[in-house]
Amino acid sequence: MSESTSFRQGLYGPISNDVWLRAQKIKLLICDVDGVFSDGRIYLSNAGEELKAFHTRDGYGVRSIITSGFHVAVITGRKSKIVENRMTALGITHIYQGIDNKSEPFEQLMSLYNVSADEVAYIGDDMVDLPVMKAVGLAVCVGDGHPFVKQQCHMTTTLNGGHGALRELTDLLLLSQDKFATAHGMSI
Repeated sequence: MSESTSFRQGLYGPISNDVWLRAQKIKLLICDVDGVFSDGRIYLSNAGEELKAFHTRDGYGVRSIITSGFHVAVITGRKSKIVENRMTALGITHIYQGIDNKSEPFEQLMSLYNVSADEVAYIGDDMVDLPVMKAVGLAVCVGDGHPFVKQQCHMTTTLNGGHGALRELTDLLLLSQDKFATAHGMSI
């Protein structure tokens, strides 16, 4: 989307000043699930049960930003009881599942939380995420996301989906808004 030639050192590597300034405005984080919270693979048992793996660091990052005053929501194309259980356990109350057009819940969430598009960050990994990514203030693609999606985003994480990419983003949001130490019970 936009490029900056000026960088600052972040926890996971260089962060452009443009991305840092965008992160400072964020009040609402919207996440895709498959390929972001998970590695995108779906495991099926012989009994037909669907299984997903979630990284605990991503969960800790989500809890940290929620307790720091950010709003977090999920919009995903698939529908799964596993997703509902995990997101509810993390304290996420707005969980949109089975959604083909992610723009509709995005608009609802902006109205619900009374935020503008530039106060929203979205993290995704594939083409279905692009309409919302093009509308938000901070569009983030996970490190192993689709190459075309990476080209359209403000930032690509150094870590892959399901392997800490979401934590990388939550850390950035906390750092950019001077909430990192407090969120982790530290005094720096």
